Amino acid sequence: MYPEGVPCWIDVQLPDVEAGKRFYGELFGWTFKVAPGDGAHEVWAYLPAASATPSGGPASSGSPASFDGPTPVGAPEPGAPGSGAPEPGAPGSGAPGSGAPEPGAPGSGAPEPGAPEPGTEGPAPSDAPLAPVAALVPKPDGRMPTVWTPHFATPDAVALTARLRAAGGQVITTPTPVGDLGVAALATDPEGAVFGLWQAGTHQGFGRRHEPGTFAWAELYTRDTKAANTFYAHLFHDALFGPDADPDFGRAAVTEVFPAEMPPHFLVHFGTEDCEAALGVVTRLGGRVQVPPFETSYGNVAVVTDNQGASFALLQRRAGDDWREAPQEEGQEEQIPDDLRLEGDEGREDEG
Repeated sequence: MYPEGVPCWIDVQLPDVEAGKRFYGELFGWTFKVAPGDGAHEVWAYLPAASATPSGGPASSGSPASFDGPTPVGAPEPGAPGSGAPEPGAPGSGAPGSGAPEPGAPGSGAPEPGAPEPGTEGPAPSDAPLAPVAALVPKPDGRMPTVWTPHFATPDAVALTARLRAAGGQVITTPTPVGDLGVAALATDPEGAVFGLWQAGTHQGFGRRHEPGTFAWAELYTRDTKAANTFYAHLFHDALFGPDADPDFGRAAVTEVFPAEMPPHFLVHFGTEDCEAALGVVTRLGGRVQVPPFETSYGNVAVVTDNQGASFALLQRRAGDDWREAPQEEGQEEQIPDDLRLEGDEGREDEG
């Protein structure tokens, strides 16, 4: 099981899931199965389990190869939290919505994964073990944004949403059981950036991560990095700033990468061994380059959109780099874990 505050799953809302399967299947080498118990045609993306994956090959070729990053915690069952709720303020987002049911979420019942669906090059042999890496969710309403959303692990979604509200966040979708897979919730931070929460049942989250073709990093682009650090330290202190923390979630000012009018939002990053080659595949498949490659403290990054408008980033890590958060906003006073812990304690005292 992933510790609280660690990104454990991602999903994307798309107007055309079949087109999404073709795009991401060719870009990352994913194969797909219908979500267990799902009646809204949500699908999960899979790669061969690590033990069944040959090394070598860039993500753009559909042959994931290992990073020297952290290994997944636990051995997840096929399945995923399907959020399917709007993400106000994310790139390409529409009008915000709240209080709506979680469209595209997997229905109740024990997991019954089906056979991989056609349309992806180089599928794994039918008897090869597969590891879940992401979910593609159909948009039930065209007014909803086309967007990737990260989900953070928690052992108690009800308790975490209570802390989140007390710290100034909002809950879009209250904790909702998803069969025996787990409990899902959707929330925003005080600036409106949307993220999911996942309390694992039979589905733990990513079967593979921190590799080409899989989740590699989540960056929050915010107007106030100090306030964001305080809020997320209050929710996820140990995962971000604890003595054993190995975070794959950073915070940076919106204006470091995007125009000042861009609303605060999370940007999901996928690993690649060759950023330039991957950009060529994105454009060939009908996507576009939103922000050309730039250097960060955690590697070389380019921001792109898929062929339906969902934004994500490609991350090519430098050899030997550790996972660490993005640089602080220029001129911002540096905050160390003790400062953040103190701010979190002060916030809890204020709540009392």
